[in-house]
Amino acid sequence: MQRAALDTRALPTHPALGELLPGGALAAGGVYAVDNSTTLALGLLQGPSAAGSWCAVVGVPDLGVEAAAGLGLDLERLVLVPHPGEQWLPVVSALVDVVTVVLVKPPTRTGRAPIGDAAASRLAARLRQREAVLVSLGGGPAQSWPHTDARLTVTESDWAGIGSGFGHLTARQVTVSSASRSWAGRAKSRRLWLPGPDQRLEAVVARDDAGARPAPRSVAG
Repeated sequence: MQRAALDTRALPTHPALGELLPGGALAAGGVYAVDNSTTLALGLLQGPSAAGSWCAVVGVPDLGVEAAAGLGLDLERLVLVPHPGEQWLPVVSALVDVVTVVLVKPPTRTGRAPIGDAAASRLAARLRQREAVLVSLGGGPAQSWPHTDARLTVTESDWAGIGSGFGHLTARQVTVSSASRSWAGRAKSRRLWLPGPDQRLEAVVARDDAGARPAPRSVAG
């Protein structure tokens, strides 16, 4: 693989996610955290992947490849490292040299960030040098990557497709909240299909009755 240089320092992401990111796009050299949603994290990779950039996913052994393709990722330019073990940080550092966006799920450290400040600073310098982007998939704010450009969290989730004791889950609406230091403490949020009935990520828009989608129904768990 030979890594192509970026034309600009901004990488357009999925249109439905642009409003949740500072500048409306992924910043080359940036770090982004996503709490508890692999689908949302993959959505951030969709734009660069569709534009022809190489992407990598590290430490997510249960990743659904069909789901990734359904979200618009190019599987021919997707590197998977399901089990990096204790070498996950060296693996991520090496991938930063050759791919544009790296999604990593670091090992859990109870009550602590997945990486120390010193190691995070060294990797951040490498990301800036190589103009790559890191997306960290974590388990919540207490385990979030330190010093991120934005942190995205699913705060509400409702499924569609279940009737009164019958049917099957076909789509999910979520509310995604985004926090960034550049917004001076003001969080942003947006309602999304994650995924929609066609298994794609898109913004929820108001529709008339004739074109209405199935109404979501809250499902426990």
